[in-house]
Amino acid sequence: MRIDAHHHVWTLGRGDYGWLTPELAPIYRDFSISDLSPHLARNQIEGTILVQAAPTEAETMFMRGIAEAIELVRGVIGWIDFDAADATARIDALLGQKLLVGLRPMVQDIVDDDWLLRPDLAPLLTAMTRHGLVFDALVLPRHLPRLLQVIDRHSDLQFVLDHCAKPHLATGDIAEWKQHIAEIAKRPNMVCKLSGLVTEAKADWQIADLRTAVDHVRDCFGPQRLLWGSDWPVVNLAGGYEKWFAAAETLLGDLSSAEKADVFGGNAGRIYLAKRGRRKS
Repeated sequence: MRIDAHHHVWTLGRGDYGWLTPELAPIYRDFSISDLSPHLARNQIEGTILVQAAPTEAETMFMRGIAEAIELVRGVIGWIDFDAADATARIDALLGQKLLVGLRPMVQDIVDDDWLLRPDLAPLLTAMTRHGLVFDALVLPRHLPRLLQVIDRHSDLQFVLDHCAKPHLATGDIAEWKQHIAEIAKRPNMVCKLSGLVTEAKADWQIADLRTAVDHVRDCFGPQRLLWGSDWPVVNLAGGYEKWFAAAETLLGDLSSAEKADVFGGNAGRIYLAKRGRRKS
């Protein structure tokens, strides 16, 4: 089964998407599953992972409601307030929500670059491990050394690196990123989401502009630890769903049929959906 391992929906009137402003005109409107469905149909994608886009627990409940109503959505990556005094209890309370497959603190937007290293984060990650929740790491290249320490401290927790950690493709300044990716990929509890690259490239990107980064994560993680995601509707800022999907197919064109099946769905099913009786078919 093909799975889009990373997309969003949002309703602006909910009021908690602080980053989403009129300046982002192509995506400054409501987006629903019905808007996404034609893209999925054209690319024979049968399931999705719906990912948080606002740092509120209200949005997590909003997404859970969508997933419960629409079979196409196989799992939800939500958000909780990791800084709350009762954060561990909040994670424990999520145990009965089978469609919740992971949590994603928006690390890229946190002012403190050392937030990941806070000692009081450790029991929260232990609780996630206990409940089989995946930690989606929305980080920037500068966060990778800190993330590496966290991964090593929590070797039983499954981590997913969102958007390849957003390398600076527009400037080409990716040498340090490549070093950190090579090191982090040595950890077996980390996989990498092949998503979000086109919005880091220059505005008129071509496939050649993505190849160095894609080849690097391919070499480091291998096709068994890569998950393709659209990052829709954010991808509309950089060419749209079909252009990115076609580019990914080209960039992965030399893989075997089995390896492509892993990247475009099998790995997402294994990482996100194989635990706690989650919806797989």
